[in-house]
Amino acid sequence: MNILYIIAMQAEAQPFIEHYGVEEVKDFFIPLPCKLYRTTITGKDGKESILNVVLNGQQHGSDLVGCEAASVATLSAIERLHPDIVVNSGTCGAFLENGASIAQVYIGNACMFHDRRVPGDDQWGTQALGNYPVWTGAQELAKELGLPMGKITTGSSLDMQPCDLQIIKENHGELKDMEGAAVAFVCSLLNTPILFVKSVTDLCDSGAETFEEFSRNLALASHALKEANVRVIDYLCNL
Repeated sequence: MNILYIIAMQAEAQPFIEHYGVEEVKDFFIPLPCKLYRTTITGKDGKESILNVVLNGQQHGSDLVGCEAASVATLSAIERLHPDIVVNSGTCGAFLENGASIAQVYIGNACMFHDRRVPGDDQWGTQALGNYPVWTGAQELAKELGLPMGKITTGSSLDMQPCDLQIIKENHGELKDMEGAAVAFVCSLLNTPILFVKSVTDLCDSGAETFEEFSRNLALASHALKEANVRVIDYLCNL
């Protein structure tokens, strides 16, 4: 199994990079800012799997987040690494009204954009929202690991405008992030299965200021994400 993780932020990836002792492959994506960490994992049957962890990289001294950076990283990584499956792992917002809690880890069961408001006929609207399929084994994985599932909606901003919330509600969105649908879009073009593993940093309907809540809970959510990813990788390596 050739597994490719796409992760936006170093803080989200670092706990499980350290867990596996994954070493960076220097300058693999030059001139792009993306970073590659790579190692080999041996499954229970002795079969070896490759684990590639690709980060969007940095610009102007900060991690590159959002749809554009995720699209560049995903396209470049798939073309160069030829994975069997892509896993988009990271943090997200969620909703108290749906029973979410800080550092709860979810497996995505669907993915779409919530901030691409394109007027016109149904074809334009369908293309704008995306509604990309996820890996067919996602439900079985979630059941085996005892993790809840949720629909991911993606936008380019950390905050959420009323029009964004309307689209999220109309389409039964449960997890709000800034990369998922962009990664899924590229995967759909290149016929590569996509799996989502997301950990909650902020509750969109808690009344708290989003960036403050995100910053306060990032380390906790990233640790929970690591714990889940170790189990996900073990599952994938033993298929």
